[in-house]
Amino acid sequence: MPSSQTIVQKPSLLLASPPLALQTNSWKYYAYTQFCLPGSAHPIPQPLLQLAVDQGYRTAEGNKPPWCSWGLPLIYSYIQDVYWNVGFLRYFELKQVPNFLLAAPMAILVAWATWTYVTTHPWLFLTLGMQRSKNKKTLEKPEPGFLSPRVFVYLVHAAALLLFGSLCMHVQVLTRFLCSSTPIVYWFSAHLLLDQEPLLKSLEAVPGKPPAGDPPPGQKGPRNSIMGLLYNWKTCSLVTRCVLGYFVTYWLLGLLLHCNWLPWT
Repeated sequence: MPSSQTIVQKPSLLLASPPLALQTNSWKYYAYTQFCLPGSAHPIPQPLLQLAVDQGYRTAEGNKPPWCSWGLPLIYSYIQDVYWNVGFLRYFELKQVPNFLLAAPMAILVAWATWTYVTTHPWLFLTLGMQRSKNKKTLEKPEPGFLSPRVFVYLVHAAALLLFGSLCMHVQVLTRFLCSSTPIVYWFSAHLLLDQEPLLKSLEAVPGKPPAGDPPPGQKGPRNSIMGLLYNWKTCSLVTRCVLGYFVTYWLLGLLLHCNWLPWT
């Protein structure tokens, strides 16, 4: 039976959907009226017209663009296709190797998460989640954490995003695309730390207790587990150093480069 809280939340979710759809599609409709309906385009200031001529942009005052005659005339799809070269396998070029290397750690992390889950629950994948397990003990006491059967739908979603992003998108946006779209990135990273890090395994089930290892005299040990791992960096496992090193490095480089208008994504 669904909880009363879930029932109360459903109407609010339904009410929130139309404004989101309106916000997403209103500018597309506006573009359609400007480019595809005769006599509806607003006058463009001369400096902007000159910029369009210099850059080779299409203006609303010229001939109708090809997308106006599409069955579903969406300007965004046209921009992606013509100006951004977005499409299936279009980014698989030798000059894009640096961008693939930039996205490689996140792609490997999600692929690793998918493989770990599939090898742990092959029956769940074979039945597409319709039947969780043949083992009655597994049904009575499902595995906690990342390997729980409840994570299956999130894992399929993350794998689909990885496949689509790798084949059909600008691959340099894959990292932020996955980090902002699926919790699997963070759940599996935490699973790796808990599974592979002896310092975390030695912790007792006491909230706020730092990892094993006494701090230097006169200093207090960090209460946060992640800070504790960073504090004991030299004694951490290779997996821990790879996972934390990647996230910390990406955060620092992104902070420095993006804020200074340098290439970063």
